Amino acid sequence: MAPPGRIVAGFLAPHPPHLVYAENPPQNEAVAQGGWEVLRAGYAQVRQRLAQVDYDTLVVHSPHWKTVTGHHLLAAPHFRSLSVDPIFPNLFRYHYDLSVDVELARAIAAEGQDAGLVTQLMENPDFRVDYGTITSCHLVNPEWDKPIVAISSNRANFYFSNEVGQAEMLALGVATRRAIERTGRRAVLLASNSLSHRHFTVEPELPEDMSAEHPYNNNQYQWDMRVLELMRAGQCRQLLEIMPDFIEQAVSECKDGSLTWLLGALGVPDYPATVHAYGTVIGTGNAVVQWDPPAAATGAGT
Repeated sequence: MAPPGRIVAGFLAPHPPHLVYAENPPQNEAVAQGGWEVLRAGYAQVRQRLAQVDYDTLVVHSPHWKTVTGHHLLAAPHFRSLSVDPIFPNLFRYHYDLSVDVELARAIAAEGQDAGLVTQLMENPDFRVDYGTITSCHLVNPEWDKPIVAISSNRANFYFSNEVGQAEMLALGVATRRAIERTGRRAVLLASNSLSHRHFTVEPELPEDMSAEHPYNNNQYQWDMRVLELMRAGQCRQLLEIMPDFIEQAVSECKDGSLTWLLGALGVPDYPATVHAYGTVIGTGNAVVQWDPPAAATGAGT
């Protein structure tokens, strides 16, 4: 009998397409002169860490696959197309070619349904994968040599309240962990979202001009620092308690639920996270953060 699976690492892995653009990978048509080096260095540290970890699958929750009814998961074996960022088509025109861990996707959907959630499998191979999923997965694993599972962002926070949405995402996180354990996967989880998210409406003539890059305002910056302090201190229960205020006061992309999903899957960590990098992209606050759960930790707090 195969040993039970587990989450071997979880990351806050923000998805600004600028970070892919700045690295000039062959998949992306636009050409850059660098930029956003601190965040890119943080992702380089993540790649170095994961090169030493035995894992099977990347599981990513993205704010940019928005679904009104339920939680959707990619569930065709293969997806290949061109992803164009609707806001920054000048920066991100990325030719992706990815594989999906269909067995795990189906298991997450089933565990979610058992928990009373609405889930749906996306089995159309012509479905265009969102750029948040692609960007986070590329920055963590640019070789694309691991299958992924991609999960949509349900709109519960937007149609009901931040508190309702948070409860929904915590339940989805628990269902994700149970599916990983049941299928025997060693999984890495990616919460693909920024922290503060009010951004500039006009970009400089040269997008990678770092002399124009700074937090949108001090209030957002201070909120981001408070959140990172709680992560470093292993105080994720307190982070969840202030999350509704953080979402409202800093216009945080956490409203889309990716970070709450991750914390739920990790059992709401009470151990310190490693903050690899913090930086702004068009004024938004972005942090690359890692949790390394002890073998039994992901079952705690659920």
